[in-house]
Amino acid sequence: MILAVRVTPRGGRDAVEGWMRDDAGRPVLKLRVAAAAADGQANTAVIALLARALGRPKSTLALVSGQTARLKRIAAEDVSDADLAAAFGPPPAP
Repeated sequence: MILAVRVTPRGGRDAVEGWMRDDAGRPVLKLRVAAAAADGQANTAVIALLARALGRPKSTLALVSGQTARLKRIAAEDVSDADLAAAFGPPPAP
């Protein structure tokens, strides 16, 4: 599964803020991490935060695109829509 996330680096804390829709109307999970965007620190924090929230090892998550952007795509092995809904609530309706 590919999960789209919007990240706010230097957000003061690591937290999942819930679902939103991007400009194209696609569901995106909004995250904030305390780490700065320098040297991939925020990307590492995003993977750790998602792994913790999903109850999965960090090794099952990988950054697919958006290394330097706020909008990122994360590949998540063995994660279903039901797992996402249990961890983050249901995504917004179309």
